[in-house]
Amino acid sequence: MRVYLEGIGLFGPGLQGWAAGREVLAGRQAYEPVAAPLPPVEMLPANERRRAPKIVKIALAAGAEAFAAAGRDPAAVATVFASSGGDGDTIHEILSTLASPQREPSPTRFHNSVHNAAAGYWSIASGAKAATSSLCCHDGSFAAGLLEAAVQAVESAEAVALIAYDVPYPAPLSEARPIGAAFGVALLLSPLPSAAGFARLALAMRLGAPEYSRGASPALEALRRNTPAARCLPLLAMLAGSGGGEVMLEYLPDLALEVAVTPRPASGWEDVA
Repeated sequence: MRVYLEGIGLFGPGLQGWAAGREVLAGRQAYEPVAAPLPPVEMLPANERRRAPKIVKIALAAGAEAFAAAGRDPAAVATVFASSGGDGDTIHEILSTLASPQREPSPTRFHNSVHNAAAGYWSIASGAKAATSSLCCHDGSFAAGLLEAAVQAVESAEAVALIAYDVPYPAPLSEARPIGAAFGVALLLSPLPSAAGFARLALAMRLGAPEYSRGASPALEALRRNTPAARCLPLLAMLAGSGGGEVMLEYLPDLALEVAVTPRPASGWEDVA
């Protein structure tokens, strides 16, 4: 299954935006895992901007960057949102309230607690009426989201955006499910080559227990291992470089997602088999 990549959005420690992040991932700059300040989300109305939790701001910032790079209208493109566990901060606040004498959760907290909250905010911000999906697959959530977005793009013959994100849980939830850092990534996929398409991704499933691709440095590998959405880092590192190749991404315990990357040649896609 083949799709074409038109835009990337990125948010993470030491990786603020694709333009800066690609320099690090390509090895042209040293990686400094400094926590990034939350990005502004100007696309949201003021009231919704105040209500939006951290995980939504990260998802929307990554998505907006990918769409801007691709030159696509977010109101007209289907989306797939993927997170290993959603908004732990909101769940923590609701559980803390239920354990208190008042036991009256905030309505805002309640509507932010659902797994498709980011998709809802995205629809409000962009005016999108196209289909949207929200999924979860534990540590394989990025691979599951990429596979889902690619299948939708090929089947519909239309562009589809993947937006994957995770944030750390507060204690005591973090003791049961530790997540290393706040991270978001977005990929704008098209089933057909276009002027904006700069790489072709060929997806294939691999059975067994293959060796997964690793981060380019110990610090990037720690980010990849500790944050499920950051399982994309080997793929992003290959895209940041000048060449192509294959990466093996974690999906299920006995099933991996292999992604073969072909960069667009200077002569255009018509010269690529």
